[in-house]
Amino acid sequence: MTKKKVLFLCTGNSARSQMAEGLLRNMAADKFEVFSAGIKPTQVNPLAIKVMAEIGVDISKHRSKSALEFIGENFDYVITVCDNAKQTCPVFPGNYEKVHWDLEDPAIAQGAEEEKLEIFKKTRDKIKEFILDFLKQTTDRV
Repeated sequence: MTKKKVLFLCTGNSARSQMAEGLLRNMAADKFEVFSAGIKPTQVNPLAIKVMAEIGVDISKHRSKSALEFIGENFDYVITVCDNAKQTCPVFPGNYEKVHWDLEDPAIAQGAEEEKLEIFKKTRDKIKEFILDFLKQTTDRV
């Protein structure tokens, strides 16, 4: 069986898309080849790395990548995880399904580290819910 290719896109490729990439790879690497990128890549947020490590998913070796690195690649799914990426998403070749998950950016959270971590955890858990739904919908079609 050929693996389906999935690209997660957000603005900075620092938190949401990185967590989504790590989770989907962790949950279904046998079915999907998973990538993430940003419209304006920055760097992987240390708090994203921390909350993922809590659930046994290591994204510490990930790097923020530009969506332009993937122009010319064929994907089965392009999933935007923020409104900015949805509006500015580049067009990729081929026939792919566009999916949008509206997730708040945990990286803009204010407050002490503990408060920020709680927001990152909520975002991580929301992404996991979206991925479980995605897997239910996509594996029914396989």
